[in-house]
Parts: sequence; C-alpha cells; structure tokens
Amino acid sequence: MASDPKLHIFEEVNKHNKTKDCWLIIAGKVYDVTPFMDDHPGGDEVLLSATGKDATNDFEDVGHSDSAREMMEKYYIGEIDQSTVPAKRNYTPPQQVPYNPDKTPDFIIKILQILVPLLILVLAFGVRQYTKEK
Repeated sequence: MASDPKLHIFEEVNKHNKTKDCWLIIAGKVYDVTPFMDDHPGGDEVLLSATGKDATNDFEDVGHSDSAREMMEKYYIGEIDQSTVPAKRNYTPPQQVPYNPDKTPDFIIKILQILVPLLILVLAFGVRQYTKEK
C-alpha cells in the first residue's frame, strides 16, 4: 500500500461503476477492481452491484478467505473521505445494452420475421401450382 494514500470523494468513486471501470469502497478504502472483473469467482455482476455505496457489508457477508483479503492490496488506490459518503444509498444498476448474442441489429430481425414466412408461403404456392400442371 502507498505510504501517503490519496483521499477520494464519494462522487468521484461513484462514477466508476462499469465493467471496464469499477471502483469499490470497502472498510474506508477505495479499490480499483477493474482488472479483477473477469476473474472474480462470483462474476462481474457481484462487483457491479457493490458500486455506488460502501460495500463493506457486502464484502463481509460473503466471508472472503484470507488470500482474497491479501489480494485486495494490489487493487488499493486510496482512502474514501467519509464525510462525502451518503448515509444510505439505494442500488441503481448501470445502464447496459440488451443482450444480443449474434450482434444482429433489431431491424434486420424484424424484417426477417416478416420476409421468411412470406417467402415460405410463396414457395409453397409455387410448388402447388407446379405440381398441379402435371
């Protein structure tokens, strides 16, 4: 840990609430856990849910091991100015884009939902007409 820790205000820490930029407040200390997001055993959602508040209770309730507590030291970036931390804060999840595994734009999916059934109908009609003629 640094010998002269930086003092962070709550509003500054609160801005870091995304998967690619995540800071937590635990026991009066500020941790930049961004590099740990993919490696956290509980997933990044657990860490994101602890942003924007004092996450000490969340951290202690889980019962982290001694090695997990030692690992925290490398993510330590300073202290929190306790006078800037609100008494109680409701969790508001960060805005995330709806999950779309194939990254296809929604309008293409809607067009295909109309065109594919029409294509099948036209194909069925054409096959029926072709087989009627013989």
